[in-house]
Amino acid sequence: MNLVPAGACDCHIHVYDSRYPAAPEATLRPPDASVADYRVLQARLGTSRVVVVTPSTYGTDNRPTLDALGAFGGSARGVAVIGETVTDEQLQALHAAGMRGIRLNLAARGGDRGLVSMENLCARVAPLAWHLQLFGAPGLWPALEQRLRKLPVQLVFDHFGNVPGAAGVKHPAFATVSGLVRDGRAWVKLSAPMNVSAAGPPYADVAAIARGYLAVDASRMLWGTDWPHPSLAEKPDDAAAPGLLAHWCDDDAALLQEVLVRNPARVYGFETGN
Repeated sequence: MNLVPAGACDCHIHVYDSRYPAAPEATLRPPDASVADYRVLQARLGTSRVVVVTPSTYGTDNRPTLDALGAFGGSARGVAVIGETVTDEQLQALHAAGMRGIRLNLAARGGDRGLVSMENLCARVAPLAWHLQLFGAPGLWPALEQRLRKLPVQLVFDHFGNVPGAAGVKHPAFATVSGLVRDGRAWVKLSAPMNVSAAGPPYADVAAIARGYLAVDASRMLWGTDWPHPSLAEKPDDAAAPGLLAHWCDDDAALLQEVLVRNPARVYGFETGN
């Protein structure tokens, strides 16, 4: 069985480029990780599309991500980090370059500033049909649920919504995120199981969370590697990641097609090029 269908997308990677300065508040300052480096992994994965996410290292400087989008060409989309001073002209330029969402990293130093301005930022990007990508402690989601439901954009939760493997589907965050998915308000990235697992490879505790989300609405699930894992001293074998997804999907080829191809095309506009 071919695990990775044509047009499959890795919906979460970062690039790092020392030509650009780290933000003063950045805690992660990893070595360079380039498009050429990722291409090596991409050949092993068998994917052809990719979503590049601006990491917390650069604050609101999206230039490394924009460079990566230029290098990847039409097979890539991006998720930007913006501040309230961004102009409409700058947003239009980001859109033309391939950006399709903004990210709030509420776990990063200074992430609370983004939370304060969340509604304003979403109002700015709503006319572009962008989404809000969220990363943060799982306890935030129940507390923020009513605010999230009122936002004028779709939501994308990073890395299983950070639901911890030890608690699994019984964690309150799973219920909150699942409710948002069920109501057509959110998407979930089945990505970086090593970040939430208490068991280690093959992350058996995360399998129940993945299957739980898939059972809620598989048409709102995405997948990604989180390459190059800047916060991990011991890097996982990302080439094995599609096998994990196939296991969670019970080797269902139609389900893999949905998660790897159809869903990211809807979220990031690969089908129409818009």
